[in-house]
Amino acid sequence: MTLGNARETLKSARRIVIKVGTSTLAHASTGKLNLYRIEHLVREIADLHNAGKEIIFVSSGAIAAGMNKLGVRLKPQTIPENQALAAIGQGVLMHIYEKFFAEYGQTIGQVLLTKENAADEHARENSRNSLRAILDMGAIPVINENDAVAVDEIRIGDNDNLSAIVAALIGAQVLIILSDIDGLYDGNPKIDGSVRLIDTVPAIDADIERIAGGAGTKLGTGGMFTKIQAAKLATANGVTMLIVNGGVAGNLRRTLNGEAVGTIFPRRD
Repeated sequence: MTLGNARETLKSARRIVIKVGTSTLAHASTGKLNLYRIEHLVREIADLHNAGKEIIFVSSGAIAAGMNKLGVRLKPQTIPENQALAAIGQGVLMHIYEKFFAEYGQTIGQVLLTKENAADEHARENSRNSLRAILDMGAIPVINENDAVAVDEIRIGDNDNLSAIVAALIGAQVLIILSDIDGLYDGNPKIDGSVRLIDTVPAIDADIERIAGGAGTKLGTGGMFTKIQAAKLATANGVTMLIVNGGVAGNLRRTLNGEAVGTIFPRRD
């Protein structure tokens, strides 16, 4: 694929993985779920589905939803506490998605994965078949890591890499990672107002990895570095990846119309 037509090919993409992070789903000031933003995101996804796209939706937010349910303000540091919050919050999150997607005539199916689902050949094939069956039934898979039971040995660790694994597993053409900033910059936009948004990353080199360093938010587990890791995995498996601001209404539609939104990492042919 030439860099010149990388965005043009997005118009014809049929199977698309969309990943949304906790920082996009929750209010920064309170940590509570941003229902206005979630509803608008669901509406965009539902309309893409109506247009004939196969959508696989990877969503963070279970732990944040559990924290909100129990009134916990600071994210715990221990695995059992986070597992408990994920178990509580996953049901809350799915209830919200079920309600909003149903309002727009869409059916969803929950899928919880761990590293074992991608590492073992038999488990990988079972996971692929399950996702394909959900798509064939006209439903939208909603995927998260199975945080309630996962320990370090089987954890993927962040949903950026999980979304890239899913995109490769299911043979998606495009992976869109929705973030709380406009894309990858040539510096840190939170501390330097002169930095510029990078439109296209033809190859991930040491310079790209250097400017992507840094942790995520107090609620999330990722950051730009995990998105670059995801881009490496996605593009190596024939998937074009984009980092797009999930807080701007209409960005999904504009991205898939080939407009210059966010940062694009063209697939490797």
